Amino acid sequence: MKETYFLNNKRVLITGGGSGLGFSIARAFVEQGAKAIISGRRKDLLEKACSELGGNCSFFQNDLSKLDKIPAFIENIESGEGPIDILVNNAGVHMKKDMLDVSDSEYESIIRINQQAVFTLSREVAKFMKQRQMGSIIMISSMASQYGLPKVIAYTASKSAVEGMTRAMAVELSEFGIRVNCIAPGFISTEMSAKALDDDPKRRTRVLERTPLHRLGEPADIANAAVFLASEAASFINGVVLPVDGGNSIGF
Repeated sequence: MKETYFLNNKRVLITGGGSGLGFSIARAFVEQGAKAIISGRRKDLLEKACSELGGNCSFFQNDLSKLDKIPAFIENIESGEGPIDILVNNAGVHMKKDMLDVSDSEYESIIRINQQAVFTLSREVAKFMKQRQMGSIIMISSMASQYGLPKVIAYTASKSAVEGMTRAMAVELSEFGIRVNCIAPGFISTEMSAKALDDDPKRRTRVLERTPLHRLGEPADIANAAVFLASEAASFINGVVLPVDGGNSIGF
């Protein structure tokens, strides 16, 4: 039974893998025997992450806002590192601001990274996966897409779109042996959540009060869910959005 969770010799590309959730996800995959390829904009973070993760980690520096560069980015990985068996679309940006004060350019910048880049990456990786008739794509959404939260209009819109894309992609790509699933993290103890909650004690209290487990999640909780969805243990799970939130989405 344990072998169904192993990912020996699998290659996983994790965007935003140099820190936060992405780093925890990369570490979990390496621990399960996978070869982790992490990407991001900051070379120093990527180098530090790979140093900590060891020989089964490599990195590619890139900027996801440059959509036209993504096809070559994926081609370079496939030709230089080998086939991408698993894609984890983790990279994302956040902005906390009153809806009426969000400019068109600010809104577009969030959508570009959190939604458009996710589509472009998934499309390009899926082209190679289709040739091999196998693969797993994992999206990272947010509980912001499950219900309304104030001051995160662009982020909410982008993550809601990611969940819709998950279902649509799963339907189209299944015939090629490619599964597409999504994790919707609740409030996880990361630098991003700290920015959203530490300066807003009322919001933090409300988050904890409506979470049945009465605590923030840990990055490892998301990482473990990603490993599961990528493994053979989840071979019949496709097109789902999995809340990993301590029950926050059903709390009262």
